[in-house]
Amino acid sequence: MSLVQNIIKQFYNLRMRISKVTGIGMKVRTNDKDIEPPESFYNLSAQANNGQVVSFETFRDKKVLLVNLASKCGFTPQYKELEDLYRQNKNKLTVIGFPSDDFGGQEPGNDTEIAEFCRINYGVSFHLFHKDHVTGEEKQKVYQWLTTPELNGWNQEEPRWNFFKYLVNENGQLVKIFSSAVSPTGPEITNLL
Repeated sequence: MSLVQNIIKQFYNLRMRISKVTGIGMKVRTNDKDIEPPESFYNLSAQANNGQVVSFETFRDKKVLLVNLASKCGFTPQYKELEDLYRQNKNKLTVIGFPSDDFGGQEPGNDTEIAEFCRINYGVSFHLFHKDHVTGEEKQKVYQWLTTPELNGWNQEEPRWNFFKYLVNENGQLVKIFSSAVSPTGPEITNLL
């Protein structure tokens, strides 16, 4: 791990402690009205970082945590937490990551470099997808579904930063949205599993 990555890791631990104590930056949105999506989550597909197209039908009957990722972000240490969450719950949860450079050059690598970084530094074994946009008019189709009420039933909030999380239940319903400061291994997420 580089000097920059070590500094990010140290800052991350402090940042998360401050958020836990003060609640600053910790935001959770819920599908309180239990709205069903007009368009099925399971009709989606996306290109994995190895070039293969993955049908989301393969995720049926499990909860799915979708996260936009970056390797040079203050929240990058969440890779380890995402991997821990995935390994401890893989019988009932799938974690899928979408690398993106939408927030100021924090993901400069290509798909191969990103996969190597994740494997070497964090032992990532959860699904990684092709680097693409997760915000704006050019965002890829999965994020169009996550942020368009006419598709998901209720939410229009795009990621505000890297490591923004969306939870889809076993029935393909978008049920929760978590800001970047919500730890993947915190009770806000683990209590739902």
